[in-house]
Amino acid sequence: MENPFDYSGKRVVVTGAFSGVGAALVDLLKEIGAQEIIALDIHKPDGPIDRYIETNMGDADAVAAAAAAIEGPVDVLFNNAGIAGTNPTPVVMQVNYLGLRQLSELLLEKMPVGASIVNTASIAGGQWPDHLGEVLECLACPDPKAALAWCEAHAERVGDGYAFSKECVQIYTMQSAKQTIARGVRTNSVCPAPIDTPLIPDFKKTMTDKIIDWTVEQCGGTIATPLDIAKVLAFLGSDASVYVNGVNLNVDAGFNAFMTTGQVDFSGLA
Repeated sequence: MENPFDYSGKRVVVTGAFSGVGAALVDLLKEIGAQEIIALDIHKPDGPIDRYIETNMGDADAVAAAAAAIEGPVDVLFNNAGIAGTNPTPVVMQVNYLGLRQLSELLLEKMPVGASIVNTASIAGGQWPDHLGEVLECLACPDPKAALAWCEAHAERVGDGYAFSKECVQIYTMQSAKQTIARGVRTNSVCPAPIDTPLIPDFKKTMTDKIIDWTVEQCGGTIATPLDIAKVLAFLGSDASVYVNGVNLNVDAGFNAFMTTGQVDFSGLA
């Protein structure tokens, strides 16, 4: 039996490959045999990439140019780029959701049967059931300009953009999985708890040290490493997950399970 986790012969695209989870993912993909790794980022990664395309995922023209510069086949697209809510809300929405969506839809036609799209979402987007209708309204906007106008008109709901953008990614993952699987391409997302990356200080500014530290404590007291998350991303992009589609996979050491079953201690937030 062939190793279903093997990436030999696969051409992959990774956004946000410069640092954190993206950098760990590039190292891992090369180790498990990826034939070609194409990195999209505003900074050139130091890792074992085969091609670098300077790309600002918050700029629709830059995303379109990057997609046009990538020839098929693309076996796996890892939409990993993301920024914190310390940035302007429109930029957060552009990078975390709109750019992700644009790149996915532009590259889909270059992806063969058996390919995979893997989005990096967040457990911060897990509150979408409370306002699914509003998230779907945003997703239904015909273009980025309309989506940003919708966000401006619903500023109270969108907030600093981070949690809402990740809600959009989770719902878009489920929604688009129907269209992509019709072409033989799976779409899933990973929803991590806090990760020890260069972005953690920014998250502590917007979510506060207390919230971040409390969440880590409820996850068993250990913060996730970039490699912890990279391994799950690689799994969802591999043939080992061939029947997994439309799934938002929580990678949180059980945090959501404990929340759902009433086992979380809220006293630390008092």
